[in-house]
Amino acid sequence: MVARFANPDLRWDILRRILCNAHLMILRRTLSLAALLALTACESLRIGAPPPPVPTPAPTKPAPETPAEKPPAPKPPVAAANPLLPSSWDALTGWRDDNLQQAWPAFLAGCAALKTQAAWQTACEAAAAVPEPSRELIRNFFESRFTPYQVFNADGSDSGMITGYYEPLLRGSRKPSATFRYPVYGTPDDLLTIDLSELYPELKNLRLRGRVDGRRVVPYYNRAQIENGTAPVAGKEIVWVADAVELFFLQIQGSGRVRLENGDMIRLGYADQNGFPYRSIGRLLVERGDLPLERASMQGIKTWAAQNPDKLQDLLNYNASYVFFREMPADLPGPLGALGVPLTAQRSVAVDARYVPLGAPLFLATTQPNTRTPLNRLMFAQDTGGAIRGAVRADFFWGFGEEAGAQAGRMRQSGRIWVLLPNEYPVPATLPNSN
Repeated sequence: MVARFANPDLRWDILRRILCNAHLMILRRTLSLAALLALTACESLRIGAPPPPVPTPAPTKPAPETPAEKPPAPKPPVAAANPLLPSSWDALTGWRDDNLQQAWPAFLAGCAALKTQAAWQTACEAAAAVPEPSRELIRNFFESRFTPYQVFNADGSDSGMITGYYEPLLRGSRKPSATFRYPVYGTPDDLLTIDLSELYPELKNLRLRGRVDGRRVVPYYNRAQIENGTAPVAGKEIVWVADAVELFFLQIQGSGRVRLENGDMIRLGYADQNGFPYRSIGRLLVERGDLPLERASMQGIKTWAAQNPDKLQDLLNYNASYVFFREMPADLPGPLGALGVPLTAQRSVAVDARYVPLGAPLFLATTQPNTRTPLNRLMFAQDTGGAIRGAVRADFFWGFGEEAGAQAGRMRQSGRIWVLLPNEYPVPATLPNSN
């Protein structure tokens, strides 16, 4: 999991590969912060980031003296030239069993952001004119105005990982105390968000975070530096909360609510991020042998943290990524996703917008968390997340509170995805650049 309400951040090592191979002459003529960054990025290593791991060679076995007859090697999957291939409504497992009336409000909410786009205008205008839609009327609406496209990975496979996220509730205070010791920070004044798409259109929707150090632009402070006071975040506290682990998972979810001592509730939403890539502390605990794989869920990590308080900060610092928040209007019906509309519990998902158009309806065929019970449902791609990378990849929004958190924490299922696009939608011809 990762902060859900962020646009994907461009890693500095990827940026160096792109820019160092580009025409530096163009950058020398561009008197902009982006040009300064590009020139320095080719010359400096990423500050605060660990060196890339050295691959361990696989052990080799001596060949047997008399080799056994080998079975024919399986054929590798055919690489998909396009992640979206036309399909049929009959191919959507469980399409006719879903209660589409429950999904309709989420579609109308998405249309508030999509209706100004030419490809969506006709469908959204027609949806707004539907009076008291029944399940059958909604089904006919989609089947007549949309075309289903099955989503494929680059290797030609049609299955991918489906995880879950939610909106947590924390205890907090507007003032620090012995109980409420952990600050939730707003965006620091020295954090730069740099968009290079004017120079490189292929970097659209990818942003670089950094700060100015003398005459150089360098990566922003990592988690350890922010929490130990190196970063200038004093005065940016929005609220103080009671639990460091809960704060960590608030950052991973990207939004949440805090109940204050007087009973008031405040809503927090994603504001920005320090630019470091997300690193899974659950995976680290498994690799170190501290947790078995089947317990490497959010609940398992919380239990480990309670049993190992002296090791907790080092574990959290392993994930150098750090999320900053803003206070949101308390009357919002749900957290705002990347589409800019409130998310709908069990009908909104986060996707990789390089492959699945943001705002599009999609049909998800997966299973309930930790079970084989089918979960086949019309969803809406209304959010993104830094860890949601790949074509057949989605993060299922379960809603608010403990039960939603329990479901989200357990969800790590295999699933398939069909994207529903208006009949006139200009479907791209090839896969996007995955860098």
